[in-house]
Amino acid sequence: MEFGILGPLVVRPSGGEPVAVGGPRPRAVLAMLLLDAGRLVSLERLIDGQYGDRPPAGAVNAVQAQISRLRRALPAELIEFHGAGYRLAVDRDDVDAHRFDRLTREGRGLLAAGRAAEAAAVLREGLGLWRGPAFADVADAPFAAPQALRLEESRLAAAEDLFEAELSLPDARPAAALRELVTAHPLRERPRGLLMRALDAAGRQAEALAVYEEGRRLLARELGADPSPELAALHLEILRGERPQGPRSWSAPPSQLTSFVGREPELAHLAGLRDARLITIVGPGGTGKTRLAIESLAHCFPWAKPSNHAPRPHQTPSTRGVCFVDLGVVEGGGRVAEAVLAALGLREPALRPLTTAGPDPVERLVAALAGQRLLLVLDNCEHVVTEAAPLARRLLADCAGLTILATSREPVS
Repeated sequence: MEFGILGPLVVRPSGGEPVAVGGPRPRAVLAMLLLDAGRLVSLERLIDGQYGDRPPAGAVNAVQAQISRLRRALPAELIEFHGAGYRLAVDRDDVDAHRFDRLTREGRGLLAAGRAAEAAAVLREGLGLWRGPAFADVADAPFAAPQALRLEESRLAAAEDLFEAELSLPDARPAAALRELVTAHPLRERPRGLLMRALDAAGRQAEALAVYEEGRRLLARELGADPSPELAALHLEILRGERPQGPRSWSAPPSQLTSFVGREPELAHLAGLRDARLITIVGPGGTGKTRLAIESLAHCFPWAKPSNHAPRPHQTPSTRGVCFVDLGVVEGGGRVAEAVLAALGLREPALRPLTTAGPDPVERLVAALAGQRLLLVLDNCEHVVTEAAPLARRLLADCAGLTILATSREPVS
């Protein structure tokens, strides 16, 4: 069966017509069971959610009667009694609120990995599950208001994530919809920042700066506060004309100012390894490992074409790009994956809601590189080899189009 609480409560057999489940009290009990679908909900919680701090003397019998009504309306085996409470024996994905949570998590992970088109599709699917305010027909029950507020906050964050994704897509024009969101939530900074970015990308810098100034005055008047450092930094970037236009950049190998002579045997050996997926140039410090790696890009890996920009997230690249990562300045402690993300031009949105935890950097890399054809150059791995080696193994296992060329004083394997 399918259950909906993102709007008025609805119950229907798969593909069938909605089923009547009784009045406000049974519907409230069912809504509480749906919030914890597949898990035990104590009788005490069902009573508190129905009646608050002052339950009537017969509250236990009343809840049991409401469960009986629900069992007559639904397949009886769906509601299980386990001594201390009741369990709704359904898959959590059969409940629209849990499906929405799953889709927004997936969409946020895809967005963090730079796969904007896929993120937008998943987030639209999740937001399309909403039919109105959550728990619209049981809003008077004490449990409903805080749960509805939580879900509405998740809905708003998902809408912001969707706009974030759309700003990375070609031909996207989200400024008008973002202005409506800013009007509805004038003290919320992330929509304001997204609107500023959308206006700047459309060549409307003066309007973007006016949106910031409007927000600054509103915060000062209503809260006696200044804009966040992230929003202020965005304002300064637009003011200076520093906002990046177009697709994100991959870090290119450093330019070489001198000619390269000799090393023909080493280049020939590297050319013979061109079909390998992990190659390490090993040697003592100062022997020219980095220069040899850079020269080998042109001589030994003709399928790798350094470019100014990475492919847009919805495109499949026709040639394999090159991304250069200098790990000589990385201290380890989980920072290797972050350094690779930075070289790929992937960073967390600056105005991400504080309640939203970002995905693990390694998982972000896997998601970002899974569909890419890329030669990843990891330079100076000897400083962080204990972290770089397992990261390389994980990426090569999960990203079929990836080749890694490393330089190190010891093998990376």
